[in-house]
Amino acid sequence: MKVSVIIPVYNEFRTFTEVVKRVHESSLPESCLKEIIVVNDGSTDGTAAVINQCAQSGHIIAHHLLENSGKGSAIRAGLSLASGEIVIIQDGDLEYNPEDYAVLIEPILKGEADCVYGSRFLGRPSGMALKNRIANWVLTQAANLLYGAHLTDEATAYKAFRSSVLHQLHLTCCRFEFCPEVTAKLRRLRYSIKEIPITYNARGIADGKKIRARDGFEALWTLLRYRFAPRRRLVRQIKCPLQYRESSF
Repeated sequence: MKVSVIIPVYNEFRTFTEVVKRVHESSLPESCLKEIIVVNDGSTDGTAAVINQCAQSGHIIAHHLLENSGKGSAIRAGLSLASGEIVIIQDGDLEYNPEDYAVLIEPILKGEADCVYGSRFLGRPSGMALKNRIANWVLTQAANLLYGAHLTDEATAYKAFRSSVLHQLHLTCCRFEFCPEVTAKLRRLRYSIKEIPITYNARGIADGKKIRARDGFEALWTLLRYRFAPRRRLVRQIKCPLQYRESSF
């Protein structure tokens, strides 16, 4: 089984080489292959050149967006390139540990789950600021209240999916609202989400962290609006050939 690791990257020159090294060296079960897809989200700090060097070495598949469009846009671009049966989302910094991949995808390989979230709060969330803990708690409680999600960490970046499930979703996210959008749509389509503990080493704004308070409000609004959106707007609409379309008469 192939595992596609999608890494959205924006101005991560200082950490990107180490991230790719860790992802490349991370262990997977013997039955799994790995492809690494890096989407450069319009970086301006030299990250693009480093990405191209890695692509030339054959370690990654690289895709460049012409301008900064946001993490959600980069993830959607990566999904269009992914060929694996399992998809993992990996940030372009050193907050999350790729050595957690094996335990993250284990429930999918065993047929126990289609969607797995790596929970920082079941694991060891080292260095997380109090305001970020509170924001994560609010978003998690909102997801649990609105969707019966039974989660401890809705906003975790470490998410793994059976790709056939993820490709069903009509995703429109541009920035950090990928997490609440995918959670909302999975739950509306009655998919359960399994959590496993992961390790986490938080960084701050001075270290390059890009999420801001307004992204928290956007995430909360995303959870609210998809709770009441028509179900047909949650899934991708596949157009049938003309001869197979249902008659409108």
